[in-house]
Amino acid sequence: MLSRGCEQCAKGGKMVLFVYGYCDQRDCFYCPLGENRKNVTQVYANEREVESDEDVLAEAERMGALGTSITGGEPQEAMEKTCRYLSLLKDEYGPEHHTHLYTGITGGRENMRRLSEAGLDEIRFHPPYEQWGDLHGTEWEEILYVAREEGLTPAFEIPGIHAEPEFLEFLDEGAADFCNVNEFEMSDGNYRRMQEAGFELREGHMSAVSGSHDALEMASHPKVYFCTSVFKDAAQHRNRLQRMAERVCREFDEVTDDGTLVYGKAWESAARLAQLGVSEEFYTTKSEHVELAWWLLEEMVEAGDVERGEVIEQYPTVEGTVIERTPLA
Repeated sequence: MLSRGCEQCAKGGKMVLFVYGYCDQRDCFYCPLGENRKNVTQVYANEREVESDEDVLAEAERMGALGTSITGGEPQEAMEKTCRYLSLLKDEYGPEHHTHLYTGITGGRENMRRLSEAGLDEIRFHPPYEQWGDLHGTEWEEILYVAREEGLTPAFEIPGIHAEPEFLEFLDEGAADFCNVNEFEMSDGNYRRMQEAGFELREGHMSAVSGSHDALEMASHPKVYFCTSVFKDAAQHRNRLQRMAERVCREFDEVTDDGTLVYGKAWESAARLAQLGVSEEFYTTKSEHVELAWWLLEEMVEAGDVERGEVIEQYPTVEGTVIERTPLA
């Protein structure tokens, strides 16, 4: 059974709030952050740049967020900002808006208390790779119990570099509620360092690292979840886009299975469309063009009623990035 945070993520209902790009763990060769996110103070809600609290709430509304994951960099290195956003979301959406946070440091009792009071539900620890197997008797074991005492659900979230049985021991001892193992991946941000460390891409994959599935042997434990790169790309991301698309689509937009929007674009006036008998629900007027149902535009171009047009496919995000333009003439 998945954790509540993972269930929401799988549905595409978890907003990703990137609060702080700096991190004192500077030697993680597998850090996936790209240059636009590393060592920055800019906040992002999903891919949207945040300039105000209203931007965060607007993005949550746009996707119908069921909850929020707080990430970085290191969110615990920006506690005031992190706690402010947690309080904002809980005040706006109530206790049912589930929140979890990813962290690579222990933080201590005071941070656990502040995070809990601000509204954090679940905290996922990522201990330094070089300490795996030697975590018992350290601050990493202690913080699991401290977090629970302060009202948080403690868990681990680690990359699938190799199967490490010590994490299973923590689960069996009741110190952590679950352990998420993410398929080990290469990204634009870590590709060079990963190759220097001796890792290679898995054959036939764009990002998965060869050997990462060896960590699957941990997944036989009922509290270990293995999250593949395919699932993250094909399910989580797509489902989030679909949630957005269904909420922001216009009457004439087509929502695809990939969560994109498809519509037509023509350089005609509203008066011309009215002359052709097009109902107002099937189009909207822009400053220099009209947007309308793509299938209707295609029929009108084929009939010679409209000289030219385009079928547009774009993401339902604020930026509205266009994926494809298909000319009609």
